[in-house]
Amino acid sequence: MARQQEEREDLLREATALVERAEINCGAEAIVAGFRRDGSASVYLSPQEVYQFNSAGELRRAFLDDLLYKAEHGQLVRLTRQRSETSVNLIRHELANEEASQFLFAARRKLAQLAADLNNGHYEVVGEFPVNGRVVARIRRWLDTLPDRILVAAGPGAK
Repeated sequence: MARQQEEREDLLREATALVERAEINCGAEAIVAGFRRDGSASVYLSPQEVYQFNSAGELRRAFLDDLLYKAEHGQLVRLTRQRSETSVNLIRHELANEEASQFLFAARRKLAQLAADLNNGHYEVVGEFPVNGRVVARIRRWLDTLPDRILVAAGPGAK
């Protein structure tokens, strides 16, 4: 548990690509969320669950249980690390429509729960940058504008 808290503190301090960011406790869960300069959002629900969006609110990358997901031409691709003694290879798997739908539905459900917690005041701000920057209010507004069905970006880049 202590190691996880250290990772959270490091993320809040070191996620400098997120020019606005906050760490928020929602019940037993601590999340870090924020925005890049261009308005693209990232939500770290746990060290093993991350969703990154472009400035249009489309999913561009995700990390879930040591698997990387990235957007390619509006489709989701899963990359699995395969380690050998001499190298690490990424094995590519294009998600079928049903797989992608299930993945996106689960992600949307989790983000909707976060939005509900924030809208109902069921949270505590642990830290934010800039200090008193009203980052949580911006995160709440962003979550409220996220469509019911998450769209996949054309590519994994932030723009």
